[in-house]
Amino acid sequence: MSGSIFASALEIAAAVRAGEVRAIEVAESALARIEAGNPRLNAFTAITGERALAAARAVDDRRANGADPGPLAGVPFAVKNLFDLAGVVTLAGSKIDAERAPATADATVVGRLIAAGAVPIGALNMDEYAYGFTTENTHYGPTHNPHDLARVAGGSSGGSAASVGGGLVPLSLGSDTNGSIRVPAALCGIFGLKPTYGRLSRAGARLFSASLDHVGPFARSVADLAAAYDAMQGPDSRDPVCTGRAAEPASGELARGAAGLRIAIASGHFAGTEVAAAAVATVAGALGATAQVELPQAARARAAAFIITAAEGGSLHFADLKSRAGDFDPMTRDRFLAGALVPASWVIEAQRFRRWYREQVLKLFRDVDIVLAPATPCTAPLIGQETIEIDGATVPARPYLGVYTQPLSFIGLPVVVAPLRAADTLPIGVQIVAAPWREADALRVAWALERDGITRSSPVNS
Repeated sequence: MSGSIFASALEIAAAVRAGEVRAIEVAESALARIEAGNPRLNAFTAITGERALAAARAVDDRRANGADPGPLAGVPFAVKNLFDLAGVVTLAGSKIDAERAPATADATVVGRLIAAGAVPIGALNMDEYAYGFTTENTHYGPTHNPHDLARVAGGSSGGSAASVGGGLVPLSLGSDTNGSIRVPAALCGIFGLKPTYGRLSRAGARLFSASLDHVGPFARSVADLAAAYDAMQGPDSRDPVCTGRAAEPASGELARGAAGLRIAIASGHFAGTEVAAAAVATVAGALGATAQVELPQAARARAAAFIITAAEGGSLHFADLKSRAGDFDPMTRDRFLAGALVPASWVIEAQRFRRWYREQVLKLFRDVDIVLAPATPCTAPLIGQETIEIDGATVPARPYLGVYTQPLSFIGLPVVVAPLRAADTLPIGVQIVAAPWREADALRVAWALERDGITRSSPVNS
């Protein structure tokens, strides 16, 4: 087990809890895999080897002393480098934040995973300040897709997805503003969860757009995804949007599968390119879903999401934009500058539309429980590729990777991405969208699809 590249998180935890393997052996094996595989992927920006070994010894000590070592005992995990890890500088993908002092405490969700027995093993590459869909980072280099090293891993949580898809760790954490969990999960062929806005605490995470930011896990199985999600739940007074709702564990719900859930296919804006539509059709066919629903004015929702994201991000970084613009990635800088100059009247109108759009979409969930939609319009583009073809039109590659994710994060819906293989053998993903606070429904559907062999993670040895 300690040397198994693709052991699941729950397999590792079960073996550690049963005494079949020691957590220290699991940690040592993971560190060796990272040392061997990370030079090809460029997923990690920091490796916390000493801390990982100390945490693993603590898990072994708890077990030896008869204490419960936790449901994720000995499971290595890594985090997008916008999460605070005590003793590590929180880069957020930037040159500017590299000058900050190391974090003195862990982010809330990091601490909760550690309390569940998981072992923190490092920080992961990302787009600068989470503004991007490809993790082609000017300062720290691009993260490579484990299925084809010439291609992007997606973003902005590209290091998080590549580290799991490349077999370096079984679990990782990312953030999602406009698709930054879902896009890389789809392109790297793994499962990802963007919970309901406010479900998981963002305390100790570097924000990008406070009214859209979510945090969530990546894993190679739905059961692992649910276990990590369950461990991180609960109110947190340190995050003003994560204060009032009790934990609602999902792991115990998985075996119910999709039974009894009303499932529909998103139409209109989400009809998808040929490759994306084929993925959705495969999933819908397996679930017996034939009904269609249309999210009203989804294209306008995407435009409004752009405006709000840019304005909030530009405001957050305005002081640095004025004093040290040359230290930003040029593309990030230009988008933040544009956001800082967005007229207030545009932002107000975007927020008004946002309220209306949320009301209209929530009405759809009176008649359905799950909506299926593509995650990306294509498989992973090449690193450096500027454009992609969508329905005969040539469009910019980076922003259009989020064409199907932005209208959903805009109103905070919970989404699980389930991976498939496209005709070109590269991964692609389907979004399983649920009503607010119904993460368990989306996870149930993803679990049923995985059980039946319709969707599955396809990790590769990097």
